[in-house]
Amino acid sequence: MPQIEQGPTDKIAVDNGFGGVYGTQKADWMVDVVQQFFHDNADLQRCEVEDFVADIMNQEFNTVVEDGSLPQLCDSLLQMFSQWQQGALQTLRNTIDSLSQKKSERAKVTAPPPQSDEEEEDEEAQVMECESCGPSVSRTADPPEEEDGWTMVKKKK
Repeated sequence: MPQIEQGPTDKIAVDNGFGGVYGTQKADWMVDVVQQFFHDNADLQRCEVEDFVADIMNQEFNTVVEDGSLPQLCDSLLQMFSQWQQGALQTLRNTIDSLSQKKSERAKVTAPPPQSDEEEEDEEAQVMECESCGPSVSRTADPPEEEDGWTMVKKKK
């Protein structure tokens, strides 16, 4: 299969430092891992590819893709892999060239707007409600609790 470069999703993550100091290496690794995923699994469905790519983006880049681009990306990957399997290499090259030439608008990454204390309390209540019904997540170390019993989550520097 021809080597495919980083896609828009991981490029945005690398450009914005979501992968840390090794973001570029992680993106290169991701290309290899996704390619191997296709080789190791027959008859992949889009949802399987989406889940796999979403897990990598979450685990390696601390990024949740919510802009609707993941299904499109996975459809393109499935299409290109199918073309490669069928030996339609010229069609595959044309597909890659057309995807490379697209001048799509890049997503912007911005910090959320500051909230008033009242909005923060409402949001915290919603988060608490969701946490009680969602899947459990294990952590290796809990952050220290503040005096009022709330855990303070601070931005990494």
